Amino acid sequence: MRRLWLIFTQAVTISVAALFVVATLKPEWMHGDGSPVPAPSAVTIVEAASTPTPIFPASVPVGVSYAKAAQRALPAVVHIYTRQMARIPNHPLKNDPVFRHFLSAPERTGLGSGVIIDTQGFVLTNNHVIENADEIEAVLNDGRKFKARLIGRDPETDLAVLKLADASSLPAIAFAPADSLSVGDVVLAIGNPFGIGQTVTMGIASALGRNHLGINTFENYIQTDAAINPGNSGGALVDGTGRLVGINTAIYSYASSDGTRNADSPSSGGLGIGFAIPVSIARKVLEQIITNGEVVRGWVGVEMREITPELAKLHDLPSEHGILIYSVFGGSPADKSGVRPGDLLLAVDDQEVQTPHEMLDLVASLPPGQVATFRLLRGNRKIELKVPVGRRPPPLAMR
Repeated sequence: MRRLWLIFTQAVTISVAALFVVATLKPEWMHGDGSPVPAPSAVTIVEAASTPTPIFPASVPVGVSYAKAAQRALPAVVHIYTRQMARIPNHPLKNDPVFRHFLSAPERTGLGSGVIIDTQGFVLTNNHVIENADEIEAVLNDGRKFKARLIGRDPETDLAVLKLADASSLPAIAFAPADSLSVGDVVLAIGNPFGIGQTVTMGIASALGRNHLGINTFENYIQTDAAINPGNSGGALVDGTGRLVGINTAIYSYASSDGTRNADSPSSGGLGIGFAIPVSIARKVLEQIITNGEVVRGWVGVEMREITPELAKLHDLPSEHGILIYSVFGGSPADKSGVRPGDLLLAVDDQEVQTPHEMLDLVASLPPGQVATFRLLRGNRKIELKVPVGRRPPPLAMR
């Protein structure tokens, strides 16, 4: 009996082994019709295509470069170095060779950037770059150096125009049309940050028409996240084709109490928020300075406030558009024409004004001597006054 059981188990083992070998090497023998065994449905192997399907559609450019825009603009951007001579205080011992060393003030130097705007060597830069400078030198991208003299400056927009001595056939930048820039457009900032050499940074136009920043009197800035650092002031902000859209001026910094600081302040720290003067303003200032040596603006002599619910309640103002005439300078054109504090200014020459910024820009654009019509609300009565436009005094004269 034991022998029969042993023979049976051996036969079963041999049969299972044979079945395994046949199923592995000749699976078609397992089916009477000779059809192959189907693969398990849970696993599907997909062969890689010989030509991979692109991730992006063919219309989307991959590896965009702005090298041509940079090459177009770089030669027209200069480094500006300034020097302010030492001022020896008026002291009885200032001519004594021993005490002169202790009485002398250290010489001050500065750096910034500028943009060549024509082939004869006119350069546009920031006023704060060259302010109080006794000597100004401009260095081109190719290493050439030129002495520069100040043609004129406009502190209220922080712009200045220089002329390079004995310069001709220089590379000049191309100006973009005044309203060609849109939020989201790519821009390049070109300048000499920290004096390390000409540098190009890229970003976008983050916002347009920024004002109420407390940087200058007339503010209408391009905001950008292109890196702007000390030394970039006065340099070019260009579009994706290399055309000038603005003059780099300032950066937003947490280091200052009011949130703003000049881009050339050594203690400023960037937060990805920079400001540039748009080419529309820069061009007007440039043309006036080259023609007249200064910028002439209209002025009527009023201080204005934007109407807030608090002001409306305090002055019992009706709920209308306009701006509040807060005060009137004595002897000013507005004073002589009968404009009074508390009046609500609705329009100038039939152009409605809703913010002090709009009114300031509008009056500044009027030529001195022109008579403007002010439409006012005084109490519950609308009146019109003829106001002759005067010439805007220098900033210090209005303090």
